[in-house]
Amino acid sequence: MRFWIGARGADMGSEGRGITAVTAGEADSSLAGGAFADLGVAVEAPSPTWLAPHPQHEVVYAALEGAGRVAAYRRTGDAALEMLGTPADVGDGVCHIAVAPDGSRLVASCYGDGRVTHVPLRGDGSLGEPAQGRAADDPYAPGGMSPDWASTGVDFGAASAAERAALDVAQVGAGAGAEETPSGFLIPSVEDVAGLLADAPSEPSAAERLAQQRAQDEADALSGISDGEAPATDADGSGPAEAARRPSRAHSATFLPDGRVATTDLGYDLVRVWRVTPSGLVPDHEIVLPFGVGPRHMVMHPSGHLHVITEFSCEVWTLAEGPDARWRVVASVSTGAFDGDTGAELTPGHGKLFLYAGLRGSDTIQVLRVGGEGERLEPVALVDSGITVPRHHVVVRDTLLVAGQDSEEIASLSLDERTGVPGSVRHRLETPRPQHILPVR
Repeated sequence: MRFWIGARGADMGSEGRGITAVTAGEADSSLAGGAFADLGVAVEAPSPTWLAPHPQHEVVYAALEGAGRVAAYRRTGDAALEMLGTPADVGDGVCHIAVAPDGSRLVASCYGDGRVTHVPLRGDGSLGEPAQGRAADDPYAPGGMSPDWASTGVDFGAASAAERAALDVAQVGAGAGAEETPSGFLIPSVEDVAGLLADAPSEPSAAERLAQQRAQDEADALSGISDGEAPATDADGSGPAEAARRPSRAHSATFLPDGRVATTDLGYDLVRVWRVTPSGLVPDHEIVLPFGVGPRHMVMHPSGHLHVITEFSCEVWTLAEGPDARWRVVASVSTGAFDGDTGAELTPGHGKLFLYAGLRGSDTIQVLRVGGEGERLEPVALVDSGITVPRHHVVVRDTLLVAGQDSEEIASLSLDERTGVPGSVRHRLETPRPQHILPVR
């Protein structure tokens, strides 16, 4: 199978030159279990860290993260792309692109300044004039909205990650290996990971994890305060008072079945739902998650449920649309992350039965089985990803391909389609600072 690989380049302190063409096994096969071949740079581009295809044309859209732009590239050969039209300025640190199923538009999410930008697409796939959506408001700032998840009757904001995990196990039912580890996870043949789990201390609360893992973000935010003094915080230095200095961090988007768009704001703990109009995006409603969890990426399941992985609490939250057309939290599950982990990508498996969550730090992949009507997720296995810092991963039938940001390689792991559990690494390919793996269909 053919793939485009997006990477960080010189403008982000790395050696990537653009979008690279790669094959795994036979180029024209629908399988990807064979050895890798690097076909070279398909087109030079500054840090194309996220790639998205047009649904009808042989056009690829790239988030040029360091430049704050989105660019369109047209395929001109088996391993070649060329610029199509003019790039669009969308916002600082653009890190994700979602393309509408009908190819009429795309939505870009910008981590640096929190912007959500709508870009219409012309008939040939080239980019139209961008329009920014309304900036988000922090719901935990004074006068913010009441969290929708409060209606569940569980104070997720006050509970630690471990306490929430216990609630999750009670909610979804313990799996076959539930008595073997504190979190009920099956860890097949990975002694080092099993040892870490056995020795792991109790997990900090979401607010404590936020304070530990977002030190740089907080320092950046504080540097912009005019009087040079930090805003007031709770007595323990965490909690909603800390929201006064939090930055907005838009991180991903997905098109909902009815044509609306959902986006995540990692900095403000929001999932935002938008209506699409001829002039751009109009806010519809928002779903507030617990303080400090950091919603990152999403998967729209065929059942109609939206699954959201959180960066800081390393959970997967499940949202469902109600009869009033508003989305609400219906469940959450811990990924079994270790202390210091951050959530990365959430990817669907082949078919409807499994989701795969990447965890940076322990560099593991959590396998989740989808149950019920699509709302219930059950941890199945936690396995070694085979690389360092799994930035992105994708499933192709019986193969899991993982982009190792810090080991600067792509690895392919065998995948048991029956159990959903990845096995050992089959093949590796060295490539500078890979960020995204896009199959060429």
